[in-house]
Amino acid sequence: MTLVEGEPGVAPAKSRFDAEAFIRARMHVAPLSAVPEIRLYVAHPGSRLSLLARPGEAGAGSPPPYWAYPWAGGLVLARYFLDRPATVRGRRVLDLGAGSGLVGIAAAKAGASAVIATETDRNALVSIDLNARENGVAIQILGEDITGDPPPPVDLLAVGDMFYDPALAERVTAFLGRCLDAGIEVLIGDPGRAYLPRARLRALAEYRVPDFGTVRQAESKPSTVFTLEPSR
Repeated sequence: MTLVEGEPGVAPAKSRFDAEAFIRARMHVAPLSAVPEIRLYVAHPGSRLSLLARPGEAGAGSPPPYWAYPWAGGLVLARYFLDRPATVRGRRVLDLGAGSGLVGIAAAKAGASAVIATETDRNALVSIDLNARENGVAIQILGEDITGDPPPPVDLLAVGDMFYDPALAERVTAFLGRCLDAGIEVLIGDPGRAYLPRARLRALAEYRVPDFGTVRQAESKPSTVFTLEPSR
C-alpha cells in the first residue's frame, strides 16, 4: 500500500499529532451492518472526535471527521461492487473523496486489478490505510484534490456522497463529465442529496442502508447507485 501526496511513493507530511494512534485508541473496528464483509474503524460515543477540532488540543484545526462514519452513498457502492463483482473485476478503479476507503476496499475485495483512493483530509488518509490493512487489501492512496486535473488512467470512477454542497457538486460534476468523455465509466452512490446532477443519472440499484452515523444507531433509508450519462 502506498500513501501518496502529489506523487506516487511520497508519504504525506505527519500531522501535528499521531492520527494512527488516535484512531486505534479512540475508534472501534466493526463490521458494517449493510456490508458485513468489510470491517472499518468507526466512531462511537466515547471516541471524543471533538478533540480533532478543539483549539489547544491535539489535532486542532482538522476538518470535520466525516471519514469516521459510514455514509449511505459509500455503503451502496460497496454493496453493489460486492454483489456484482463483474462491475470491477480486472479493472482499474478510482474512489474519489474516499473518506474511510470503504468503496475502494469493496472494489479491491471484488477483484479490481488496481484501486486508487483520493482524499484531501490527512486524518482520512491514515484511516484509509488502516482500514485497507484491516481488510487485507492493497490501495494506492493519493492525498490531493484531483478534480481540476485531466481524467486519470482508470477504467471506473466511483463517487459516494459528494453532492451535499453546491460548489463542491459543481466542481465534481464537471470533473466527472471530463472523465466520462475520456471513456471512463462513472458510478455514483447517493441517498438523494440536494445537488445531485439528476438529469444525467440513470439508477442501477437501490438499497436500504444507514446514512451518516454510527454502525448501529443510524436509521436505514433508500440510497441509490447511479451511472452518469453524457450531457445532451
